[in-house]
Amino acid sequence: MTELYNHRTFQERLAQEIARADRYSRPLSVLMIDVDCFKVYNDTYGHPQGDIVLQELARLLKEMSRSSDTVARYGGEEFAVILPETDRVSAQKLADRLRQKVEGHVFPGEKRLPGGTLTISIGVATHVSAGSKEALLQAADAALYAAKSVGRNRVCVAP
Repeated sequence: MTELYNHRTFQERLAQEIARADRYSRPLSVLMIDVDCFKVYNDTYGHPQGDIVLQELARLLKEMSRSSDTVARYGGEEFAVILPETDRVSAQKLADRLRQKVEGHVFPGEKRLPGGTLTISIGVATHVSAGSKEALLQAADAALYAAKSVGRNRVCVAP
């Protein structure tokens, strides 16, 4: 539906990118992205309209990513982006640009959402040499949870 990679392909690509980052001692970051108040949107407008929002969001994420990045639908209204050759600072800057782009984009019916704008929250984590795929995803997910718990429409970076 979104024309993005699925969860399985994301997991495979992440394992490959971690192996490459370790082999060449290069940075690697991951973004975990969640649409804020998406349940409210779906409850208000229905799932078909929600699908249109997910498709448009996928287009924006692809448009703002490099060809070397892997943009995937992680599940439901969650997306993930693998950023090879990207350190923590650069990943945080990209995440904030993505957040601002989505906040500034006009989505149909968003005025009826809390805050009147469709937004995203993003968790950022950077791979540490010899760290596992699971640890990286857990760190990104914890950062995403922190972003959502402090008010949404935020970027939080894992320590």
